[in-house]
Amino acid sequence: MTDPRKIPTHEVTYTRLRDMILFGLLEPGAPVTIQGLINDLGAGMTPVREALRRLAAEGALLPQGNRRVTVPRVGLAVLDQIAFARLTIEPHLAELASAHMTQALIARLEALDAQVDAAIRAGDITAYLQSNHAFHFALYEASNAPVLVDMARSLWLRFGPSLRIVVARGGALALPDQHGLALSAMRSGDSMGLAQALRDDILQGVDQVRAALVRGEV
Repeated sequence: MTDPRKIPTHEVTYTRLRDMILFGLLEPGAPVTIQGLINDLGAGMTPVREALRRLAAEGALLPQGNRRVTVPRVGLAVLDQIAFARLTIEPHLAELASAHMTQALIARLEALDAQVDAAIRAGDITAYLQSNHAFHFALYEASNAPVLVDMARSLWLRFGPSLRIVVARGGALALPDQHGLALSAMRSGDSMGLAQALRDDILQGVDQVRAALVRGEV
């Protein structure tokens, strides 16, 4: 009998490849062969091609021909569009989530923020990116706005690889983290303060990437 809880292979492959992009394991502009991805993911040609198709449709990968793909570089014009969309969608998701805030959710977010802080102290960029992503989307998923959450996920896929390069060069102390202010707003039931903390957190990361682009580092 088939286990109904078993995640399909194509979905596992998509998630693993998405995380490789999201957390900067594939550097923007560097071509990657499909065969190399098959080897890295330990998956067959069909699920890898399906994952590539989905991620290309989301704007996270760019087909290069000759069975190669690359993570697109983000220019200033695209960064401005990403910033506008993130600053519009994500603070609104935080505001919506504040209406469904519980002590259990706050405790979960506090635990995730502790992981963020530990990663910053250790200078562990990958752990920072993973725990920071988990913090934001644990909050956003409480919004009960799945369309907006999906849009936010797509924006992070476009932004994450560039942020990974910037924070790796800048060091742990430069990592964006306004979570303390966000948590204080959650505890006091301040939905506007929560939205503002998210805006400040997003702007901190965007400004770092923009400065790196101007310097020609990304």
